[in-house]
Amino acid sequence: MRELVRGVSYRQIDDPRGPWRVYVVRVDLRQADLALRPMRALDSLRGRERTTAMTQRATSGETRVVAAINADFFDVRTGENENNQVVQGEWWKGLKVTDSPYDSYDNVHVQFAVDAAGRPTIDRFILDGKAWSRGGMLPILSVNTKLSTALEGTTLYTPRFGDRTPRDTSGDSTRTAAEAPLASAGQLGDTLLFVRRGAVATGTGTPIPVAGAVLAAHGARAAAVQALRDGDTVRVLLTTVPRLADGAPRLVVGGWPRLLHDGVNVAKEAATIEGTISRNAEARHPRTAIGYDKDRRTLWLVAVDGRTAASVGMTLVELADAMRGLGAWQAMNFDGGGSTTMVIEGRVVNTPSDATGERAVGNALLLVHTRPAR
Repeated sequence: MRELVRGVSYRQIDDPRGPWRVYVVRVDLRQADLALRPMRALDSLRGRERTTAMTQRATSGETRVVAAINADFFDVRTGENENNQVVQGEWWKGLKVTDSPYDSYDNVHVQFAVDAAGRPTIDRFILDGKAWSRGGMLPILSVNTKLSTALEGTTLYTPRFGDRTPRDTSGDSTRTAAEAPLASAGQLGDTLLFVRRGAVATGTGTPIPVAGAVLAAHGARAAAVQALRDGDTVRVLLTTVPRLADGAPRLVVGGWPRLLHDGVNVAKEAATIEGTISRNAEARHPRTAIGYDKDRRTLWLVAVDGRTAASVGMTLVELADAMRGLGAWQAMNFDGGGSTTMVIEGRVVNTPSDATGERAVGNALLLVHTRPAR
C-alpha cells in the first residue's frame, strides 16, 4: 500500500481465484483538502478524450490530481454521456430516464452524486426541473437533450448544448413549438434567475444566448412559453429526485448498475431493476467501480483488469463481492471493458484491454488535492 497524500492510499491486489488484478484507491472523505471533480472530455457536452489528458488539463499550480478513473457510459460516435451530469453545481445534462440504446427497457440508471456538504450518495436520480413565471409553473423534463416524446414537453438549453437549439426533424407540421431566449440574472440559493429577452420563436433552431439559455416547449406546453413577455422574470430550479441531504447536487455522474445497497450484493437483480444486458452483466470484463462505507467517511475507486492471462475480468456479481470485501456499504459500476482506466499521479496503472492502449472516453472522475496557498 502506498500513501499518495494524507488520507489517500493506493494498492494493487492480485487474487488467484480469478485470477484477478484489482487496483484500489482508498479516500478519507473527511480531509478538507480533497475533493471529487467530474470532468467532461474536451470540456464539452460531446467529444472523447483520454482520462490522462483530462487529468493534465485539471492540474494547476494549486491543484494536483491524485487519482482518476473513467466514469459514465457514452455514445461511441459522439462521446455524449448517457445519464445526468452535474459539474461543479452546473447541470450539463438532465434526464428523466437514461438515453442509453442498450437497455432492455426504458429506465433510470444508478448515479453517483455529492451534495454541497461533500456527502456522497448513490441512487437512481431523475431530473426534477421547474420554471416559474407570471404566477405559473412549467415542468422542465430535460436539460440540453431533446425530448423524444411526441405529446408535450419543456427543455432548458444552455450554452453547453451549442450555439442553437436542435431543429425539429419529425416532419410533423401540426407540432406546436415555442422557444424563449432568456438572459441570465444571477442566482438565489439553488434557484437560477433569468429575464425574458427578445422575441419568442414559434419554430426550432433558436440561437442560445452566451450568457443565458432557451426555454423550449412543444405541444400543449408551448402556449405557456408563448405567453412569456419581454422582461418577465423566470425562476428555474434544477435538482434531483430523490433529494440530496444538503440541497441541489454539486456533482452527478452516471453509471450502470448499482452493485451494493446497504451492504447487500444486488448486482444479480440488475437485469430486472435497471435493464442490464447479459453480455455486459453476466460475462467477465474489465471493470471500473466506486463505493463508500456506511458512515460516508471512506470512499473507494476501483479498476479491475480483464481479458488477460493475469486477470480475466469480473462479472457484476463478482465485482459487487469485491467492493463489499473492501468495506463498501454502497457501490455502483461505471463503464468498463476497453474504457476501464485508473490514473495515479498522471500515469495509467491498469492494463487497458484495447489493443491501442488507453481509450478516449466521455468523462472521468478526478480526485483532486488542493495545495495550501503560500
